[in-house]
Amino acid sequence: MKTLSLKIDDDTFEETEKILLKVKTNRSRYFIDAVKFYNRIYKRKLLAKQLAKESDMARNESLKVLAEFEALEDEYQTI
Repeated sequence: MKTLSLKIDDDTFEETEKILLKVKTNRSRYFIDAVKFYNRIYKRKLLAKQLAKESDMARNESLKVLAEFEALEDEYQTI
């Protein structure tokens, strides 16, 4: 396990301390859980961005193939 030093503003610290008293967990566990949660959010955002990029690539390629088929169809109809 790695040690992490963290600086946060006073308001955020006080708010966190109040929450910690209510949920009865220690500060380290709270921040570990928070980072894990945030990591999951960003993994989803990165995945969505990658899927959108690949979807655009597939769409563009499909349009090229469709244009080629239409050209072949036009060529066939003129015979």
